[in-house]
Amino acid sequence: MKILVTGGAGFIGSNFIRYIFKKYPDYKIVNFDKLTYAGNLENLKDFDENLNYEFVKGDIADEKAVNKVLSSGDFDAIINYAAETHVDRSITWPKDFIMTDVLGTYTLLEAAKKHKIKRYIQISTDEVFGSTANGTFTEQSPFMPNSPYSASKAGADHLCRAYFSTYGLPVIVTHSCNVYGPYQYPEKIIPLFVTNLIRGRKVPVYGDGKNVREWLYTEDHCYAIDLVLHKGKIGEVYNIGSGEEISNLELTYQILAHVGKSEEEIVHIEDRLGHDKRYAIDSSKIKNELGFTPKHSFAESLKDTIGWYTKNQWWWERLVK
Repeated sequence: MKILVTGGAGFIGSNFIRYIFKKYPDYKIVNFDKLTYAGNLENLKDFDENLNYEFVKGDIADEKAVNKVLSSGDFDAIINYAAETHVDRSITWPKDFIMTDVLGTYTLLEAAKKHKIKRYIQISTDEVFGSTANGTFTEQSPFMPNSPYSASKAGADHLCRAYFSTYGLPVIVTHSCNVYGPYQYPEKIIPLFVTNLIRGRKVPVYGDGKNVREWLYTEDHCYAIDLVLHKGKIGEVYNIGSGEEISNLELTYQILAHVGKSEEEIVHIEDRLGHDKRYAIDSSKIKNELGFTPKHSFAESLKDTIGWYTKNQWWWERLVK
């Protein structure tokens, strides 16, 4: 199988490439990435000599660049990890998110149609559903995005549905809860807090810290996308979750305990604009239809993740201020 992985130099994409080569060493992967601040070729330096791996620098919103890479060979699938993802940045620079997440997705869908790609997988987020105090979001829940980031992802997801319905493009959309693990750029809460504490800095908690998120280890997310790639039904949407919810404040306490710091390291700051209170998704569909079950507990994987950042300061120290 030959796969175009967009955004493969980022956190989730690079972990997926590692996962694929470990499980399917004969697969061929072209990593198409713009290399923004969060893209890092160091994530995949182990594969520089792998003849089944190729990196191509390019922007998914660049029609010529996308068509050029797809013209280079017979691709079986496109997996679109490429996205602007950080909510805080979307509040300050929303145009960047519209250009990459919406226009970029449109460009990929057009190219997939032109080059007769057999399977297009859109990597999306539970944030498109908005916030809920109780219960969980299903694949049929209406979109109610509350940030420019989640709105841009929702727009891309609607385009995917439209291209399936209108053109019969073989699209599958996934909505995942928060993913964590090695190689995540230190702007997201877990790597940010860990790297701050290692450097003797405080950890900034928004508001009262009671916002709740569901967490999934990166290898479990890779496993889910593996199942979607090989067994997912065209035109369907799959929620990917773990069922492990925790408030930001409790997460902070756990990180502090792992690195041997006290609650005095916490600084409560003004809450983020449009800060959703709780995300939670019903992932029974992917479990029942594709056999997905997370293999990693949050407690153990959080410990492993903190250990990775502690041991690999060379990777992140040049990325932080």
